[in-house]
Amino acid sequence: MKPIKRAFLDTEDGQILYRIGGEGEPLLLLHMAPRSSDEFRELMPILAQNRCVIAMDLMGLGDSDKPPREYSVADYAKTVIALWDELGIQKSSILGNLTGGYIAGEVAAAYPERVDKLILCNVVGFDAQEQEIILNRYTEGFKIEEDGSHLMARWLARVNDVGKEELNHRCVVDDLKCFGSPIYPAMAAASYFLDAQARFSLLKCPTLILSGEKALDILEKAGLAKAENQFWLSKAIPHSQKVELPGGTLWMLNQMPEEVAKIVVDFLRI
Repeated sequence: MKPIKRAFLDTEDGQILYRIGGEGEPLLLLHMAPRSSDEFRELMPILAQNRCVIAMDLMGLGDSDKPPREYSVADYAKTVIALWDELGIQKSSILGNLTGGYIAGEVAAAYPERVDKLILCNVVGFDAQEQEIILNRYTEGFKIEEDGSHLMARWLARVNDVGKEELNHRCVVDDLKCFGSPIYPAMAAASYFLDAQARFSLLKCPTLILSGEKALDILEKAGLAKAENQFWLSKAIPHSQKVELPGGTLWMLNQMPEEVAKIVVDFLRI
């Protein structure tokens, strides 16, 4: 297996970092906000045993540049196509986690000839009030406090749910990289939700809806999502398959990579 390497894609709006490794049919991984391609650190080596696996940092997050304007989900979808064109990939499967799932679905809707199979992981739905909370929170972004209290605030934000200090540290590092600017991918996903219900109904490719049994827990506690708003995806894509991973959380890609990889590999083999 080829080692997983890091590289940059040059675009008119700045550079996009991506990780790539393995050989075979391509699989693109798109992370949630405000994380980065580090979200797939545990998963990539497993999937790269049989595939060419690519994970990109969404513009404005991780080690990708900040975009010069507010990006929409459609803009993020165009960056996916730009990366595929750069790598000579005509058709690929995609796994998108939460924010990345919205972008993955838009790629499949806007460029159906470029998508083989689609995996939508923990792609939650929102009502109008939740959308407003998300937009307000991420438009402001994370603020730097003079006394450094923002550092402890980010550490405490998810430590009880992530479970491992090392993983929480990685999440906080991703948080710190997007301080001082709006978190555009999260804003784009929240703004896109009503459109997503119509856009995702256009999908024809084989689609897996993968969710963690406990993925909603922290979102419900934060007032960002409710269980009763989570049926839209199956309705929008009636031909989709659905798998719920027992014990899976919002960070199950890091916490349970072997279990997630088995589900992904089994679906892609069909």
